[in-house]
Amino acid sequence: MTKKTTNPSSRRVKTKDLRGEVLEYIAGQGSATFNYKQASFAIDATTASAQKAVAMMLAELAFDGDLIEVSPGKYKSPQRNNVTTGTFVRRANGKNSVITDTDGETISVAERNSMHALNGDRVRINIAARRRGVEPEAQVIEIIEEKDQTFIGTLHVDRQMAYLETDSKFLANDIIIPRAKLRGGKQGDKAIVRITSWPEDDKNPRGEVVDVLGKTGENNAEMHAILAEFGLPYHYPENVNAAAEKIGAGITDEEVARRRDMRPVTTFTIDPRDAKDFDDALSIRTLPNGNYEIGVHIADVTHYVQPDTILDREAQKRATSVYLVDRVVPMLPEHLSNGICSLRPDEDKLTFSCIFEMDERGKVLNHDICRTVIRSNRRFTYEEAQQVIETGVGDYSKEILTLNSLAQILRKERYENGSVEFDRAEVRFEIDEAGHPVSVYFKESKEANKLIEEFMLLANKTVARAIGKPANHKRPKAFVYRIHDMPDPGKLADLSKIARTFGYKVKETGSSKDVNRSINRMLADVKGRGEENFLSTLAIRSMAKAVYSTTNVGHYGLGFEYYTHFTSPIRRFPDMMVHRLLARYLDGGRSVNQAKLEDQCKHSSDMEQLAANAERASIKYKQVEFMGDHMGETYEGVISGVTEWGLYVEINENLCEGLVPVRDLADDYYDFDEKNYCLVGRRRGVRYRLGDNVKVKVARANLERKQLDFLLVDDRGHGPGEDDLGYKVSARQAVRQGKKNNPKQKTRSRARSRRQ
Repeated sequence: MTKKTTNPSSRRVKTKDLRGEVLEYIAGQGSATFNYKQASFAIDATTASAQKAVAMMLAELAFDGDLIEVSPGKYKSPQRNNVTTGTFVRRANGKNSVITDTDGETISVAERNSMHALNGDRVRINIAARRRGVEPEAQVIEIIEEKDQTFIGTLHVDRQMAYLETDSKFLANDIIIPRAKLRGGKQGDKAIVRITSWPEDDKNPRGEVVDVLGKTGENNAEMHAILAEFGLPYHYPENVNAAAEKIGAGITDEEVARRRDMRPVTTFTIDPRDAKDFDDALSIRTLPNGNYEIGVHIADVTHYVQPDTILDREAQKRATSVYLVDRVVPMLPEHLSNGICSLRPDEDKLTFSCIFEMDERGKVLNHDICRTVIRSNRRFTYEEAQQVIETGVGDYSKEILTLNSLAQILRKERYENGSVEFDRAEVRFEIDEAGHPVSVYFKESKEANKLIEEFMLLANKTVARAIGKPANHKRPKAFVYRIHDMPDPGKLADLSKIARTFGYKVKETGSSKDVNRSINRMLADVKGRGEENFLSTLAIRSMAKAVYSTTNVGHYGLGFEYYTHFTSPIRRFPDMMVHRLLARYLDGGRSVNQAKLEDQCKHSSDMEQLAANAERASIKYKQVEFMGDHMGETYEGVISGVTEWGLYVEINENLCEGLVPVRDLADDYYDFDEKNYCLVGRRRGVRYRLGDNVKVKVARANLERKQLDFLLVDDRGHGPGEDDLGYKVSARQAVRQGKKNNPKQKTRSRARSRRQ
């Protein structure tokens, strides 16, 4: 519909005319979705009162069934054809639904109308006729495509029958397993099961065991179960390992002659104390002109892993190493990741390098990207390098102190140019021989960590710029970028608004450099204050996720126009892709197919997210296991998340996180205020807000569900709704008790009764 040209300020829109114009706009939208702002703009309703009237009118039309509210505030016209397709979403709590292909509408499906479709199945549905004030429902009439999936849980086996009690949030039903399909599984085993059939009239599906992981509760079985839950491999195929074992170092005189020989230059690695795959090293020497030559040397993995080999296909499928609490599941077999490719001390190694000439002020004067051969003189842990930085004493102290000085200059410049500084401690566990967590410690980023970080960032930025911005205004060739888009404007606006209530200013408009500088100022100013957790958490949540792409939009969080991942090819497939493209283009090769490269980028981004989810799940499992040894104990913590079902609280002492279910807040009825990240009591007005300091008691620890429940307590150890003797008091009683103890409330109550 063409936008009207009438000046809204020169007329007053009558409600009757407004309704007609809104209906005319809706009629022209077909199946497209819209909100009140789009409708208001189309009919020239630009005043606040007119827009409010449009919003109310759309809500009324949706209530009457004349419009469909696809999601809160988003509408579309009801279509005559009630048959459509979509993706089935199954939930263990019985709240099944279908997300339609046409407009992404979520429509409820009762279990009796589901045809036993599983989560992720492609289905055809019939949408029931819309009724006023009733949520739409759908009936599955055909399962178009079954998603191949498995379920993990505990086997229950007796003489008559066997079944799997699943750990899944997507399936509440036990899976019946014929004894002939157990594959050796026994009572109490952790197993992976595939559903083979689900007769329409049966409550439970039938299945077969795919693999037995071990006894439920045993560390190896549980860690493998976490990997399997996210579709990640937990062992290496024998043929892939065999292919890796055949590869030798291959550092011949002929190969060295093709490379820049950096073996005479002082070189060392700095890594975590438990690391075995050293994929980066630094070299440093002083040039005759007084400047420094800094080499960032990266394991030349693609020299050994050739395209379209069995090793390459396996690495591409995995896309990343997976880091669980107690282990690393490597992308490449250990013969390569910990052996041939690892930059171990006193061994000649093939590398791909960025070599910089820098002056003492940290300015990069020249750089060279080339293949090299190096020999590391020393392996440092972060702790050892940190001790050298702090004391000035130790092996290669002059070199480390010089690199640290240059890194600090690079870091300062990066933040001045708009890089965001998120510096949050990571929780780690000390594990005993059985895999049980016995203590918690924090991984903190100190100067030694930041030294390595800055030079890796410099190398990644340099490589991306070399390909993304070629000389002489040539067209850039297809490449893999690590991109980080602008923050969500709505979330940034919320952050700015809430920060103002605490007296901090966060810019929500302007250049990315100015916005990020304002966020950094706020993060620095809140250090050590009560609102630190609240505001820093909101700042992180306002940011987009970083992904891989062939379309470069820059890296917002780092403040870089060009950025890629070049420095970790042992553990990330995108870095291997970058190495191959770099070698090809440096040799004058033509651009590769961008569409195919983009598909590989998307797969790598997806696998990275799955690996991150698995890592978080393993941490959560160990948190529940650790806190299970401390049942009933009381801790101080901070509210780290607020939802309609309760409060997430992170314990200050060990960063373990658990849920305070809203059902356990027995002193009042609480409503979820999504905009202000808080739960608000209806009667007493008590607020529990993100970032608030609270005291909690460990109430429940469910390892199977990885759920840790807390109970809020006061200084006397009483929970909400408990009296001085520890007995539960209902919300109504609590309110009455509050009135008794509040003279002003008592007076108001008496005055109200006299009026009545």
